Amino acid sequence: MADRDYSRRQFLGYAGVGALSTFSGLSFAQHGTVVRAASSDFEPDIEIDLTAKSARVPIHDGPKTLVWKFHANLLKGPEGSVKEIPGSYLGPVFNFKKGQKVRIYFNNQIPQQCIVHWHGLHVPQVMDGHPMYAIDSGNRYVYEFEVVNRAGMYWYHSHTHELTAKQVYSGLAGLIIVNDDEEAKLGLPSGDKDLPIVIQDRSFTAENKLSYTSHMREHMMGFLGEEILVNGKPDFQLPVSQSAYRLRFLNGSNSRIYKLGWDDGSPFTVIGTDGGLLESAVTRRYITLAPAERVEIWVDFRDKKIGSIQTLKSLPFQGMRHMSAENALPEGGEFSIMSVKVATAEEGGDSSQLPETLSKIDRLDLSNVANPEIPLSIALRMRRMNWWLNGEDFEMLEATPSERVSVNSHQVIQFDNGFQTRGGMRLPHPMHMHGQQFQIIKREIRRNYQGTYDSLSEGFVDNGWKDTVLVMPGERVTMIKPFEDYKGLFLYHCHNLEHEDMGMMRNFNVV
Repeated sequence: MADRDYSRRQFLGYAGVGALSTFSGLSFAQHGTVVRAASSDFEPDIEIDLTAKSARVPIHDGPKTLVWKFHANLLKGPEGSVKEIPGSYLGPVFNFKKGQKVRIYFNNQIPQQCIVHWHGLHVPQVMDGHPMYAIDSGNRYVYEFEVVNRAGMYWYHSHTHELTAKQVYSGLAGLIIVNDDEEAKLGLPSGDKDLPIVIQDRSFTAENKLSYTSHMREHMMGFLGEEILVNGKPDFQLPVSQSAYRLRFLNGSNSRIYKLGWDDGSPFTVIGTDGGLLESAVTRRYITLAPAERVEIWVDFRDKKIGSIQTLKSLPFQGMRHMSAENALPEGGEFSIMSVKVATAEEGGDSSQLPETLSKIDRLDLSNVANPEIPLSIALRMRRMNWWLNGEDFEMLEATPSERVSVNSHQVIQFDNGFQTRGGMRLPHPMHMHGQQFQIIKREIRRNYQGTYDSLSEGFVDNGWKDTVLVMPGERVTMIKPFEDYKGLFLYHCHNLEHEDMGMMRNFNVV
């Protein structure tokens, strides 16, 4: 795959491409420091200054670790709109409410091009963090959008072409919590009982430097680290009281799949996925969490004794990769992720109950889709030692005729990972689509892949809105995706970030 240099001169040239008519908000300062300026007619409720830059943070005993980190300052808006995770290399948590207008001044101070994607948020093309908009070091890009998503946990991360994996691995990621009126009426655990948990695997040298892959085999398979960090910390222990909690999990790893389970076999009460709350809670013995997926659980510690410890593990499953770094935690192996210690009694007790009905989800069906008889089928496969989508490599500004969809339509889309297509290496692919989220309507698996599939399939939670779906080897997943409100180029790609950087990414051209 060619190594493309998207310089500012090339970028300016894109403004003349007909498909990119949404560039009307772009402007350039005389010295080239502002790539997109603030709009005079946009009145934000929240303004944030966000900078990507180098930092040294304590992760292990000894020397601090050099990372790239998002730093943020709240310039305007309600107190608590920006909340740091103390001592973490992760960016701050942004707390938004549906209907708010947000302006974010993004400043790139790392020595590479960079751009930020608001993962899961429904925003216009020019605000979505497409790599065509990547800015040079020293430049600024201004995002302006209204929060139209329902309540849920989303996230933001670097999305620079051919550099996403390394930049996210180096620390450029953070969380977004969206609230709305529907959720506020439920009385779910809040404040220090509503906790985000970011799970990532990392490797370090003896000097506490981040160690990332330089081997082609790890790019082809996806990076696996040697240890697990939670919220940027190793050996993470969460102190809780004898109360009910809302735990929101994000798999922030580059490629690792987790099979989450408690060491005592306790089931999970799942209340939400990528796109927020389910209609009602569902129970799972374990939860399968692929890169970029989120899941929310209600967990009750009221019957636990003070001092008791419960360990969250990744349980064994049939690994699908047979090559990884020598010291990496094996895919499909059993290992601990974090522990929870019941440290205190809840003052005054906790009488909260989980509501039977959590939210109203408008169900999508085939009656109002644009292509009920001819789904848009996307084959996931390896070709010429690269990962491809429908036999195509990534092209920054291109989409095939089959990738052209009408705005304000619903489309049936199928990701086919060897269900009908043959040949090539079969690995799992967590497929992410930018723009609006989708609903999964069917999974199909080839018989000769059934054993591998069954080792993880009970942990899928497909009931709600999703923006990322794990497509197993030999599987075909069918979903309905809306393409509403905004025209332009919106990405879909594998969220195994090494696969994405190798070209396993394409555009939908919404017209």
